[in-house]
Amino acid sequence: MDDRLLLIIAGSIAGICSGLAAVALRLALESVTEWLHPFRQFWWAFLLPAMGALLSTIYLEKITREGAGHGVPEVIYAVSKHGGLLRLRSSYSRLISSFLTIGSGGSAGPEAPVVMSGSAIGSNIAKLLRLNDRQRTTLVGCGTAGAIAGIFNAPLAGLVFSIEVVLGKWEFSNIIPIAIAAVAGAEVSRAIIHEQVLFNHLPFNMGTADILPGICLALFAGLISVFFTKTLNTSGKFAKKNRFSFWMRAIIGGSFVGCIGLFFPVVLGEGYHFIQSMISGTFTMGIFLTFVAVFAKIFATAITLGWGGSGGIFAPCLLIGSLTGIVFHKIVFLLFDNAACASEGAYALLGMTGLISGVMQAPLTGIFLVLEITGGYETILPLIVVSAISSTMSHYIEPASFYFKELIRRGQFLRPGTDARILSDLNISELVSTEFTNVSEHMIFREFIEIIKTSDQFFFPVIDENTGAYKGMIEIRNIRRYVLNPGIYDMVFLNQIMDTGVLTASLENDLQDVLEMMETNNMESIPVVEHDTFIGMISKTRILDLYRRELIMQTSVR
Repeated sequence: MDDRLLLIIAGSIAGICSGLAAVALRLALESVTEWLHPFRQFWWAFLLPAMGALLSTIYLEKITREGAGHGVPEVIYAVSKHGGLLRLRSSYSRLISSFLTIGSGGSAGPEAPVVMSGSAIGSNIAKLLRLNDRQRTTLVGCGTAGAIAGIFNAPLAGLVFSIEVVLGKWEFSNIIPIAIAAVAGAEVSRAIIHEQVLFNHLPFNMGTADILPGICLALFAGLISVFFTKTLNTSGKFAKKNRFSFWMRAIIGGSFVGCIGLFFPVVLGEGYHFIQSMISGTFTMGIFLTFVAVFAKIFATAITLGWGGSGGIFAPCLLIGSLTGIVFHKIVFLLFDNAACASEGAYALLGMTGLISGVMQAPLTGIFLVLEITGGYETILPLIVVSAISSTMSHYIEPASFYFKELIRRGQFLRPGTDARILSDLNISELVSTEFTNVSEHMIFREFIEIIKTSDQFFFPVIDENTGAYKGMIEIRNIRRYVLNPGIYDMVFLNQIMDTGVLTASLENDLQDVLEMMETNNMESIPVVEHDTFIGMISKTRILDLYRRELIMQTSVR
């Protein structure tokens, strides 16, 4: 079958399956939220998020043996490092863990778990069809797009998020199957839930008077984005440093979130109904409490995700952004009571875009997501301005987005098509040339001369004839003065002229580290030694040859 047609069909299947997974999680969360709602009024309700976080972390740590978190960095890492290879159980494990966390009141969103699920579905469809790395990566993108489109009923946002954040590379061959997968995911969602947009509202009327406030809001949202990102990272690091067991961390973190929720119910769960009230203009909280709620939601989300809960940051970004927009609008009218600005709901939209764009540093995703989930197309120009300013400001202060920060710190962030990504796909063992003639350290130089006459080697590894251990290296260009003096042929042993200071690599080394070692020490070749045994040589010529082949394979259009 034609490669493009195969990807389109397989991508459609991935999109449908991802959409079904997203809809299943959304309906399950709505049901459990409604079921638990009457119990939220009791004082002991602060224990509900703790119970959910505990069950979630036990499920991930003991049953599926996956770490807590939200999953998007894991998908990006799989695409960057392993050609999109994901385990089958990842297609359902995050759905269950995030259902337990969010359904019980944990402050997180269901979007990242469905991204993980959709990506794993796409990856395993590729595995079933025995596709190569490039095709598998495309299907991971299809699963991601279908999941986002399904959970938000937003196919464009699914397409843009998949390419802008997960794959990181716009390629014509990827766009069509991913777009079709996004449409498939959205259609599944519409067929089951029957809704056009996630958040309904009356048309907004934004004009010239909103330009300056919009720019100021973008700067404000950019600062909140950076604070949110730093708080998320700090919470995770702090949780890992303490001595509590994983289940105790979940109980403590969940209880703390539950306590915040007793005073600010807005922080519990994904908070979609609060977002609906804000963009509809029916949100009644005062300016001070709304301002406090911004930080309450930030801390609740950071604790939920850092202390053992499972979920994503899409929904928290939308809620924090809405609150930020509302606070900003109230401040404007507090200072200028005759201001001719648009309604609170319009500024809630701008705030959402600012937070999504700032935290993810993905401006297109922020614009299209807010447009599609609200249908507020009359605000597209201010949304573009806010998104551009917020993401730029966030990038200026915090160069890496929340999704990439941890991967960059661990040296695992490798974009497809880059030198680092291509080199990471090359294995040290396939670069080693093993056909070398070894020489003994006690061999006299005359015998070595006879070997040189019949060999085309430039390097001769010297070994211990009794143990076979690597002792040093003789490079032909370094022994010319001995070769041109026949009088010493019977007086010199090889252990007297071998170089014992030559740097060596092992099969466990990263190829980039080996290349850096060769560059730093001006080496054309480097011996590979494993447990004192000479394995072979790696040359720059060999690396360049395999790099070129890998580059052709990864960028070829079939």
